[in-house]
Amino acid sequence: MSSRTVRRAILGVAAAGVVGLALVNAAADGGEATARSKLVLMAPAAPGGGWDGFARESQQAIKSGGISNNVQVVNVPGAGGTIGLGQFAQMDGRSDMLMVTGGVMVGAVELADSGTTLDDVEPVARLADDFAALVVPASSPYQTLDEFIEAWRKDPGGTSIAGGSLGSIDHLLTGLVAEEIGIDPKQANYIAYSGGGEALTSMLSGTTVAGISGYNEVADQVEAGMLRALAVSSEERLPGVDVPTFKEQGVDAVMANWRGLAAAPGVSEADEQELLEIIDEYRQTEHWQDALERNAWTDSYMTGEEFDAFLAEETARTQDIVEGLGL
Repeated sequence: MSSRTVRRAILGVAAAGVVGLALVNAAADGGEATARSKLVLMAPAAPGGGWDGFARESQQAIKSGGISNNVQVVNVPGAGGTIGLGQFAQMDGRSDMLMVTGGVMVGAVELADSGTTLDDVEPVARLADDFAALVVPASSPYQTLDEFIEAWRKDPGGTSIAGGSLGSIDHLLTGLVAEEIGIDPKQANYIAYSGGGEALTSMLSGTTVAGISGYNEVADQVEAGMLRALAVSSEERLPGVDVPTFKEQGVDAVMANWRGLAAAPGVSEADEQELLEIIDEYRQTEHWQDALERNAWTDSYMTGEEFDAFLAEETARTQDIVEGLGL
């Protein structure tokens, strides 16, 4: 799909965010609300997705800790979060709002070419990482990552890999792994699907040879013996997950689908500090600790200059991968 086609698709879903913007504006309490009295969490995705789940786990953690009196989640779906980002960038000075962000948005910004980036808001914290896995059907002849790589090198175009939308973590990881093993990322036959269910069906039906997806999304099928996980994209093995990493198998491909929060542009230093205090308080609640375990999220709490440096590095790496994929 060409970049022009991608941009047309983004414009096509832009109207869907108008309702979300109206809801966000309606949530404003005369401009006088504080985060302790009322907090709006924008999930720049449809209900049921990863960012929505993250927002709602955050909402429940805040409620359980009595940290804010009124916590709302507003969904603004579209274009990998860039529709929500564009609207959030207009919420100048809103001290009662936080937007969910993460690795998917970094990739989507590079594809959207819309002029709005994370520099237009105030990223304040990274909270959790989710990692992806390379999987094949149980009937696949590939028992190990080495066997899969050997076949992929011999026939890049014929080795189809299913995953999420163009520019997603699944897609970026495909490009990163391809480059690391000596395949031109542009030759990778990546098949983008709108959801994990469609990608799973494509693998099980033999339409695609393999797939890359968040481990959480395929864990049940792996445990049931329907899929075989060949590698995960974490630095070290995930607790309780008996799947080797790419790195320990000689492929230096570490990539997290990280999730974090951003404040609106123009918030005062005092208001941003209060938002950070709220985040720090809720991440220590029993509900949040349970959410990390239930979702197999890795606690990756990071703020301040460390988070700024991480974002700069992630953005530069994503730009390189997107360019390598020819997007």
